[in-house]
Amino acid sequence: MRFTLNGRPAQVDAPPMKRLLDVLREECALTGSKEGCGEGECGACTVLVDGMPVVSCLVPFAQVRDAEVVTIEGLEGTHPLQKAFAELGGAQCGICTPGMIMAAVALGTNPSFDEIRHGLAGNLCRCTGYEAIYRAVADASAEKEAS
Repeated sequence: MRFTLNGRPAQVDAPPMKRLLDVLREECALTGSKEGCGEGECGACTVLVDGMPVVSCLVPFAQVRDAEVVTIEGLEGTHPLQKAFAELGGAQCGICTPGMIMAAVALGTNPSFDEIRHGLAGNLCRCTGYEAIYRAVADASAEKEAS
């Protein structure tokens, strides 16, 4: 099946009902997206599909035909959110971090505190609490706006 993966055309041969999360991790060797619950409840596997955050553990691979999929690897370690999470303590164990960052990317520039809280409501963190995460998202947004 053809789709765009992290800005590049991709052709992957996988069963259409296989979970997108598994296709990304197994066929595409992109292991940044994590399986936290496998039930769409924790957000650790969040990726962007056509710019919208989705929990990839619930998405059948067939649904991304001709779509644009962006994973944490697609940010290439240079996104201001990645830097802010590292510098401001928004990440501890790292299981939720890729999903949190991808959900935050979907917020666009300069989200309000309420937009950040709402936009990350589907992502659970068991380590840091949320204040450092919210602070990292707000800081990264301010940095992007300044540049």
